[in-house]
Amino acid sequence: MQRQAAFISKAKPLKGALHCHTTRSDGVGSPEEVIKKHVANGYDFMAITDHWYYNYKNFAPGENILIVPGVENAHSLYGEGIHCFHTVCIGPSAEDGNGYGQEFKSETGRVTDQFEYQRILDEYHANKNMTIYCHPEWSGTPARDFDHLTGNFAMEIWNSGCALEHEMDTNAAYWDELLMQNKIIYGVASDDGHRMHQHCVGWVMVSAKPELNAILDSLKNGAFYSSCGPEITDFYIDGKTAVLECSPCEKIYFHYGRYPTRIARNEDGPISRAEFTVPDYYRYLRASVMDFNGKRAWTNPIFIK
Repeated sequence: MQRQAAFISKAKPLKGALHCHTTRSDGVGSPEEVIKKHVANGYDFMAITDHWYYNYKNFAPGENILIVPGVENAHSLYGEGIHCFHTVCIGPSAEDGNGYGQEFKSETGRVTDQFEYQRILDEYHANKNMTIYCHPEWSGTPARDFDHLTGNFAMEIWNSGCALEHEMDTNAAYWDELLMQNKIIYGVASDDGHRMHQHCVGWVMVSAKPELNAILDSLKNGAFYSSCGPEITDFYIDGKTAVLECSPCEKIYFHYGRYPTRIARNEDGPISRAEFTVPDYYRYLRASVMDFNGKRAWTNPIFIK
């Protein structure tokens, strides 16, 4: 049996936000307001990733939430229109080797292509930061523009700001193209919240102890799933049978990039479990669900042995 790493432990997962903006850069809400909104919505941890300026600080120290150190950096590509690379960096404490200090201002500018941008990613990683590739559709970067980047542990498969304002980056655009190249890269739902209504719409559910290093390790190893509402409680392959269990929903999807999506549904009411016979030629399998309000949740892949 292969069980996806998020579901090996039966402990309650931690709810987290990985991409948030405040008035420290171009957000509308103050850091304190944004933190308090996440606490009110049941978050266990969050990263305040304002553009260019690194953050460790809890701006609402009376609130019980773990702040993950982080920042969002951006480099434009030459050419017409919006065409850019945005990267969220998250990392450990300074005591554990994070190379960036509070309010450290990141390099910005233009690059020719992903191969030139790799140097900048390498610098983030050398400073012990993990990186997320952000909103590929909004950035105007189809997979061929970023598929040779190395070192990103994840990419955004849902981005609330892009989804709510532009109906883009809503359902794992280009993720399967990277997975089909045998790249191990995980998918995160995040808000990229600039306006207050964009916060607390998409999140990750992480199987970890409520400690910074444990959360980072689980993210790095794909021990999480992403959601805009539905809960996923198990995902595994036993022999050739894949099983997905979740909160009551309308549809359950099984995805592999070189085959049409298989969809399980019940015309008579909600479903909370589906099975799928996995063909021999599948190299990975991921699943997602949609509830009756159109809200989705996504597993990370099982890479089939």
